[in-house]
Amino acid sequence: MSNSDLIGLVASYSYATALLVVGELLRRLGGQKQELTRKIIHIGAGMWVFGVLFLFGRWEIGILPFATFIFFNYLFYRYRVFSAIDAESNSPGTVYFAISVTLLFGLLWRPDGPVDRVPIAVAGVMAMTWGDALAALIGKRIGQHRYRVGQSERSYEGSVAMFLASAVAMFLVLLLLPGSSLSPHSMPSHPGQAFSAALVGAAGATLVEAVSPHGTDNLSVPLVAALLVGVVILGFY
Repeated sequence: MSNSDLIGLVASYSYATALLVVGELLRRLGGQKQELTRKIIHIGAGMWVFGVLFLFGRWEIGILPFATFIFFNYLFYRYRVFSAIDAESNSPGTVYFAISVTLLFGLLWRPDGPVDRVPIAVAGVMAMTWGDALAALIGKRIGQHRYRVGQSERSYEGSVAMFLASAVAMFLVLLLLPGSSLSPHSMPSHPGQAFSAALVGAAGATLVEAVSPHGTDNLSVPLVAALLVGVVILGFY
């Protein structure tokens, strides 16, 4: 294990701890609702994938923070350690999110080459990070037109927010990340390719989010979005 990997591990666990503490302080001292603090932590955790790409040189070490938080998040959920992320009515969505990120990065991230497909993984994570978070916040605040699929109830306003946020986030990732210093061994995407993949991925993510039982969208959305993006991206080559 290199010094950069050790620094990456320390930074990752420090960042996660700080994120949880800030969320808890916002709830207790700032008077913010658990719904908001949970999504702030959700977005912060998802965006750390860029920190992982920057800090780690080996994928086997880089996925350790997300992999270990499968266990930690289960404990937090089981014993309601942090009210900022887990209320009595919550599902173990944070556990599912850690599982999905670990799977995607373990399968697709190869920083040493010869071909690194981590932009596909990051695109899937961004669909969950931004799409799901904004869908929940906007849906709860302005969602007036509700629909139900099985036991899942959503709003059309939230689903539109899910699609738009996912599409924008994935497009930026697919356009800017390949060939950059964070993923030098990945194949660059031209704008039309990135746009097409983002639209297909966002559509799939929105559909899956609408039909997934409570909390399981944290697992299904990133995996399905990444799968669809991968099919489109690889279909161009």
